[in-house]
Amino acid sequence: MAKTEYDWENGAELKAHTARKLKILRGYFEQYLRVRCRIPQQTRFKFAIVDGFAGGGRYKNGEPGSPVIFLEILDRLSREINVTRAAQGMPALEFGCRFIVNDAKPNVMRMLQENLAPLLAAAKERAPHLVMDVKYMNLPFEQAYPQIRESLLHDGFKNVLFNLDQCGDINVHMATLKDILETFRPSCEIFLTFAIQTLLTYLQRNNRKKLQARLRHLDLNADNLAPLDRIISKDEWLGTAEKIVFDSFQSHASFVSPFSLNNPEGWRYWLIHFSNVHRARQVYNDVLHANASHQVHFGRSGLSLNMFAFDPDKEGKMYLFKQDDRNHAKNELAEDIPRLIERSGDTMSVSDFYESAYNLTPAHSDDIKSAMFLNPDLEVLTPAGCSRRKPHTITVNDTLQLQRQKSFHILWKS
Repeated sequence: MAKTEYDWENGAELKAHTARKLKILRGYFEQYLRVRCRIPQQTRFKFAIVDGFAGGGRYKNGEPGSPVIFLEILDRLSREINVTRAAQGMPALEFGCRFIVNDAKPNVMRMLQENLAPLLAAAKERAPHLVMDVKYMNLPFEQAYPQIRESLLHDGFKNVLFNLDQCGDINVHMATLKDILETFRPSCEIFLTFAIQTLLTYLQRNNRKKLQARLRHLDLNADNLAPLDRIISKDEWLGTAEKIVFDSFQSHASFVSPFSLNNPEGWRYWLIHFSNVHRARQVYNDVLHANASHQVHFGRSGLSLNMFAFDPDKEGKMYLFKQDDRNHAKNELAEDIPRLIERSGDTMSVSDFYESAYNLTPAHSDDIKSAMFLNPDLEVLTPAGCSRRKPHTITVNDTLQLQRQKSFHILWKS
């Protein structure tokens, strides 16, 4: 079964898995703006959005696609945030946004321009603190990226959000992802849609040359694929191949999400979020919890050192972001957090803990804080050395410390 693209020109139908993905994108982008614009002294936020596979803007029944969603949120929040700031006696905040939208099909791009025009006109009239610089491109993304990169660097953009909603798995190369993350470090984030099931279905297990050719865009070579040679079971082979692919993604950013979207028609997608700061991953985890029925996390809910390699009989079920999963996560975290701290001694700053932990767990930020109070071997100290009593008061400036007289011995355990 080949992966087909949306038929924008004849009215693209909004499929269930895409609707779920767009809801997560909407929730995250709103939180992205709120987090990045909360400093009272801040008077300007300069940033860029790159929608690399933008589509026509609206689906068959008028539902908004990603470019429309970005504009709707920018229009609304630039006004809401400034109303709040004015009420609190804070200076107005100017939003300077370069919005680069790209689609390889000329007819689709013309459709997108028509759909964005009334939104841009309305925002210009009613959102005085929002300045939009919209650039339209009409190339395959890999051809468009060098121009996008040069434009953003030339004009000094440091805060960049890429939405790469590719069809399938081959239209964005690993080398390009790596370059984006290195060029715009640290304030760069990427959303990548990746059809992992499509890739696995067409891998040539018994033909090494075809296997390597199919995975070349992921920067995988013979050494990377060596673990596959020892596996006989088809299911285990596919599982190992999936982990090899994800490990390749994970090597290019400090925080890479392994969350999976399920298409009712049978195809499974990864909606991968890349970032280099723990706060971005923290917000993304929380947004996923707000959309609990939309995705699955593969692995333990505690501090899993290997998110894909898990045995349900030994380590529990997949994490579905529901209340039972959250309760289970808190119990696992209560045991795992002290172990992580002890690897570096007996203390760790909350900031360093987040840097270490947020690529290892899908847990909600509230659950991570609550778990810090569940283990009698652990205490949270303020910068002045006083003990914290409530989870919601924890800050990144606090310290996690193991009790001198621990109730159980965990030294040297991995």
